[in-house]
Amino acid sequence: MTDIEHPESFHGLPVLTLPGPARPGADPLPAADTVAWRLESAWEGDLTFAALWEHFLGTVDTTGVRALLIGPWWQEDYSPFAPVVELLCAHADRFPALRALFLADVVSEECELSWLEMSDITPVVEAFGQLEELTVRGSGEPIAGAETLALRPVRHKALRALRFESGGLPAGVVRAIGGSELPALEHLELWLGVPEYGGDATVDDLAPLLSGGAFPKLRHLGLQNSEIQDEIATAVAAAPVVAQLESLSLAMGTLSDIGAEALLAGQPLTHLTLLDLHHHYVSDPLIDRLRRAVGPDGVNGEPDEVGYWDPDEDGERYVAVSE
Repeated sequence: MTDIEHPESFHGLPVLTLPGPARPGADPLPAADTVAWRLESAWEGDLTFAALWEHFLGTVDTTGVRALLIGPWWQEDYSPFAPVVELLCAHADRFPALRALFLADVVSEECELSWLEMSDITPVVEAFGQLEELTVRGSGEPIAGAETLALRPVRHKALRALRFESGGLPAGVVRAIGGSELPALEHLELWLGVPEYGGDATVDDLAPLLSGGAFPKLRHLGLQNSEIQDEIATAVAAAPVVAQLESLSLAMGTLSDIGAEALLAGQPLTHLTLLDLHHHYVSDPLIDRLRRAVGPDGVNGEPDEVGYWDPDEDGERYVAVSE
């Protein structure tokens, strides 16, 4: 996988993985509000996530915790995420200062994105009404008997940044976001993925996000990692939401000259401080034209790293993150 890694900082705080009860740190733990706490139980022998969670509650003053990351939570195989959701919601009152939450901070060496059995995260959003930042990593791959990532429309007054990292984001999640009331939302990033891993959203599903009426404070929109990147770019070229943005990302997908031409023929992009197109399949002349349209420093346009695709030939294109 590319574009997926463990963050060194989260919500402006350095990330610290909580030592398990069997390997306490040599130094005293820092104050609860000075780090972003990361929990992982997968490599701790017989330590279940439930036991690690109780250790966390008993070791750290959770009333001061501002940021929390949930890392690998399984012991054998890759177990569903629903029990983690239940623990979080059952103890939400223990975290009055929590402002940032990262669900499934897991990289490929620990579990492939498409194998992460995510679940309905709506209860978490509803339980933590003070959250300002939420990142969710996981795939919607349809596997018999397995849960998939789900979300229902919600109203949340505090959420400012929402990010879904997926090799296949279900259309139901995209529609739920578009149907949610998020008056404070400033940053929205969606990795749409591919149908093989559950990414079945269409441009029509994105319509509420592109209308400009859904999120009045939105300043960054990322519609990324998609096989329909040209269709998305065409829709974005005429989308009312673009006028209110400071930055736009159509990166990580299969954007070609078709999508680039649509952007150039559409509404002005000169107000953007950044147009992120990294991992693309656009020819150099059109990238140069986009740089002239947005500004020489306004386009992040690194091409597909594999480098085997020629826009003048009939070659296959890939998104940056799928499995």
